[in-house]
Amino acid sequence: MRGNSLLQCLSLVLIFSCLVSLSCARPARLLSSSNALHVKAVNLGGWLVTEGWIKPSLFDGIVNKDLLDGTQIQLKSVTQQMYLAAESGGGTILVANRTSASGWETFKLWRIDESTFNFRVFNWQFVGLSSDRNQIVATATSPSTSETLQIIRNSDKSQVRIRAPNGSFIQAKTAVSVTADYTEESTSWGDDDPSVFEMKSVGQLQGEFQITNGYGTEAAAPILRNHWSTYIVEDDFRSIASSGLNTVRIPVGWWIASDPNPPKPFVGGSLQALDNAFTWAEKYNLKVIVDLHAAPGSQNGFEHSASRDGKQEWGTTDENIKQTVNVIDFLAFRYAKRRGLLAIELINEPLAPGATLDSLKKYYQAGYNAVRKHTPNAYVIMSNRLSAQSTELLQFASGFQKSVLDVHYYNLFSSVFTSMTVQENIDYINNNRSTDLNTVSVANGPLVFVGEWTAEWAVNGAAKEDYQRFAQAQLDVYGRATFGWAYWTWQNVNNPWSMKYMIDNGYISLK
Repeated sequence: MRGNSLLQCLSLVLIFSCLVSLSCARPARLLSSSNALHVKAVNLGGWLVTEGWIKPSLFDGIVNKDLLDGTQIQLKSVTQQMYLAAESGGGTILVANRTSASGWETFKLWRIDESTFNFRVFNWQFVGLSSDRNQIVATATSPSTSETLQIIRNSDKSQVRIRAPNGSFIQAKTAVSVTADYTEESTSWGDDDPSVFEMKSVGQLQGEFQITNGYGTEAAAPILRNHWSTYIVEDDFRSIASSGLNTVRIPVGWWIASDPNPPKPFVGGSLQALDNAFTWAEKYNLKVIVDLHAAPGSQNGFEHSASRDGKQEWGTTDENIKQTVNVIDFLAFRYAKRRGLLAIELINEPLAPGATLDSLKKYYQAGYNAVRKHTPNAYVIMSNRLSAQSTELLQFASGFQKSVLDVHYYNLFSSVFTSMTVQENIDYINNNRSTDLNTVSVANGPLVFVGEWTAEWAVNGAAKEDYQRFAQAQLDVYGRATFGWAYWTWQNVNNPWSMKYMIDNGYISLK
């Protein structure tokens, strides 16, 4: 325990004072001893917010599952031998005169059904028919009938023809003339057909939007409800408790607040699963951190934030922030009196430019107030922005009672780690990560939570002993975090990402 008995007594007096007077929006930071429960948690990732890489088999039944919402495709005309492009990135015509493909030559799909799509271009307009002739343009800011395109694939799916709303096929007539006036229904898929394009997929999302819209809401409902009732069950909570962990961090999506009838394409039923999680956690003396992992409009454009096509819209409007606060208010109201509630995390991994520091502070203030309206006891966790200075929220978060700053530490996702050896990775934890943690662990500041880490790395062919040493180094360093840590994830088809696998097979020991 940090501090002495006198400080603990002073803390109790100050806590009582703040509880008596909660009228101030930002009560002064308490003199605080270390929290009694040092959080040793695991994330229940891939459960109530879908991430396809965690359990790919969930997507197996989707027809054309390689053409989900947000899939990025590039199209090369077989007659011109040039790539199709939105001139200037959007706002004008399409051309077929690019020798190589990059942003302007890449189209993001909005899926309507298994073969019908909208094509979104670099500047976020949609491809469609011009209003007065058959020219193909990218000018619409929202899709309508004129922007509804059908993809027809050849037998090996490497080539496509695209039918426009007028019934004709899009053709690359010349390098600067792309029109929808090719009427020949049949094709040999030869190199002389201007309506044939080679299609290459260069990126895909597999999140909650993709699975629900890919199957369609009606078909997705029983699939996801079966997943929620079988992927994480009561026995998992028993195993978590017996392994030496004391907390679960549960990612949820914003649509849970509209359960049982969330807006399409999302599916109702995740709220009941979260209710079950609280019941099981309380049965096995575990605490629960409810983490808003996917916010309205997507706070970072990644699949784990339920983005449709990679565009980040969260934080750009007051209405968007208000909607997110309403989700937090719903969660706080529902679980405030549950013995298992430890904390509510206001948002996971926000990212600039949509999540500006000002918009994030505005949201955190309102989200904190929403939690405090229902409970004085739950911790309120504020996540650092990705790719931002780790200290940018320190002063702000220090002004809130029982606030926690969430940092995520992965030896992945950066070229820094690509060629590191086993020992260099371990040294990085002991030196760099230790320094990082010390930097954000300041006197009278928020508690610090390493909300995500893993024993996976970029080292190829590592031995079991290497994984053990790497994991132990992280346990030692992150164990000094003033709030605690949470491993990502409990179950995963990729073994090092699965804490259950790593504990069961002797890679990690918490006892």
